[in-house]
Amino acid sequence: MKRNGSNPKCRREEGAVPSLQSGGSTFAFTHSRNRSGIIVGDALRVLRELPESSFRCCITSPPYWGVRDYGVCDQIGAEMDLDHYIDHLTAVFREVRRVLTNDGSFWLNIGDVYTSGNRGWRDSDKKNPARGMSYRPPTPTGLKPKDLVGVPWRLAFALQQDGWYLRSDIVWYKPNCQPESVKDRPTRSHEYVFLLTKSEDYYYDFEAMREPSLTNGNTRNRRTVWSVNTEPFPEAHFATFPPSLIEPMVSAATSVGDCVLDPFLGSGTVGVVCQRAGRDFVGIELKPEYAEIALYRLGWKDLRHEFKRGSTRPTAEPPDLSLLTDAVPAQPIPTRRTEANRRS
Repeated sequence: MKRNGSNPKCRREEGAVPSLQSGGSTFAFTHSRNRSGIIVGDALRVLRELPESSFRCCITSPPYWGVRDYGVCDQIGAEMDLDHYIDHLTAVFREVRRVLTNDGSFWLNIGDVYTSGNRGWRDSDKKNPARGMSYRPPTPTGLKPKDLVGVPWRLAFALQQDGWYLRSDIVWYKPNCQPESVKDRPTRSHEYVFLLTKSEDYYYDFEAMREPSLTNGNTRNRRTVWSVNTEPFPEAHFATFPPSLIEPMVSAATSVGDCVLDPFLGSGTVGVVCQRAGRDFVGIELKPEYAEIALYRLGWKDLRHEFKRGSTRPTAEPPDLSLLTDAVPAQPIPTRRTEANRRS
């Protein structure tokens, strides 16, 4: 991992679990491969134990407020008060800022939600079993039934107030968005990705973020609307981060050999992209079943062998084996080191 000053290292002693080490403190991975690892635990508690300035970049998508019940105690997103949710995430990302290098960046994907109208539960359906919830938070003070809550911008402004530089808002347009049975508003087909930084000067590979021009066949600076299809993941009944959404972030914010943090790893897409691109990563995941899914996607466990032995899986349905990646990294995504871009 690259940092200014002394370098915290992922190390392996004979018979020991690889760990993050800085000074006299050591934090062990739950699962690891080479210099990358997964830690099963609460994001805030784990982050507080990690050494400062350990990561060049953080890419994550935390649980959205009141959208899904993951069935885990102390889960973020299950707060009955919107302000408590914003406060919890602000505290987590304050620790993220501490463990980033001074030139590090933070890419945050967050979705919005409508008020529940004080309905205390929600049914699941065949197309989206994870939609069902036994609880729903009440309508926040000051809002009305059917209001769009505005969670992404509320969180972005809270992070800005807490000390982050808010550098860009990116609209993730989803051409294959999930249909909605609404007749009084447009169907939602986008989410936000915010680019935040620890400092005014930060690492950003401008060349890696260029995209084809629509007019003259040349390339241009990437625009702030990214059209990327969602990718369903049958093992966990939820849509994951698409790798093609993550790849530009990894290319722009890191060089080969840098370490990326994801404090809400989920099924491990950030780790998969980093592994392919020749970057190290550390993922934190509260739910052990999701950490297991990440292991299979990373190729750190042989899923075919597990099924031959008749082992159980997080869900009863057989997974799509084509979603798995090999443990050997593919060719790195090409990048070129550039000076920090200070232009607004």
